[in-house]
Amino acid sequence: MKDRHIIHVDMDAFYAQVEQRDNPNLIGKPVIIGGTSTRGVVSTASYEARRYGIHSAMPIKTARKLCPDGIYLPVNMRKYEEVSKGIHSIFKRYSNIYEPISIDEAFLDVTGKDSLKVAKDIKKDIRDEFRLTASVGISINKFLAKLASEVNKPDGLYIIEKDKILSFLSPLPVTKLWGVGPKMERELNKLGVYYIGDVQNYDVDVLISLFGKRGKELYEFSYGIDDRPVEPHSLSKSIGEEETFLEDVHDLDVLIYTLKDYSANLSNELMKKGYLARTICVKIKYSDFSIETRSMTLNIPTRDEDIIFATAKYILLNKFNINNKVRLIGLTLSNLIYPEDPIQLSMNI
Repeated sequence: MKDRHIIHVDMDAFYAQVEQRDNPNLIGKPVIIGGTSTRGVVSTASYEARRYGIHSAMPIKTARKLCPDGIYLPVNMRKYEEVSKGIHSIFKRYSNIYEPISIDEAFLDVTGKDSLKVAKDIKKDIRDEFRLTASVGISINKFLAKLASEVNKPDGLYIIEKDKILSFLSPLPVTKLWGVGPKMERELNKLGVYYIGDVQNYDVDVLISLFGKRGKELYEFSYGIDDRPVEPHSLSKSIGEEETFLEDVHDLDVLIYTLKDYSANLSNELMKKGYLARTICVKIKYSDFSIETRSMTLNIPTRDEDIIFATAKYILLNKFNINNKVRLIGLTLSNLIYPEDPIQLSMNI
């Protein structure tokens, strides 16, 4: 089978970079996008701000403690979406097999073309037409291309060659494997697995017995195996967060606070991906392991943190009868659309 040539393009600190472009006085300064108050979370931080330890999804309140002299700006989503449309139109010039991942990144399958030339041309077009920089990764699949785009940020360009895959992956932390978040990292650390090389040397049957299908995926990713195709116009079906409490909870204030935290994080993710959500669902698992879910579908889709939280709180207080202690609470946003998609109004409110 002929090797694919996959490119991953990722704009550098996109929202902050756009603001710095439009206001030269911001260039070289720590710019934090996400709000002018202590509420909400960081959407994007400039590279100058990242030196203070600030990162996406961090509470604005925490960011202000780390960088009190930073420049804090509200999200101007309309402007970012307009710039994003132009940048994505550049991607389409170079491949009709193009998968938008979010408002500021995409995969392109350029098999049969000079991938290095395509990558350089894309970077040049973005710089010439929008006065912005992007980092680009090239390899034989999506997983490796995305890793490659992270190597020389900002304004980077890196290729992971086929014969260098194992040596490139081996020393990386296990969190670089696709889908390994804090919870999975802790589980792997318990097994003595800290680096991708540790996964390469682990018994795949043991990983499968512990993590099921996910264990097999981790093992394959550790060897740079990823057969997923670049899928044009791919759209996530839903996004969500949930947490199993260390101790069962019977305090509504704790549940409400948790939903508020989820709402901020998911609002930020919707903005990052350029989506709006119509359906908001709250999930409760009780101490006896029984599960209930309740949802509402909005007439007008949203990504607004306050609307998401107000709806989730309403669902919790009015659609559940919480008599037992709660083991887990989750919040899921579904029925996702792009802003330009047609909307069919619903009476389920």
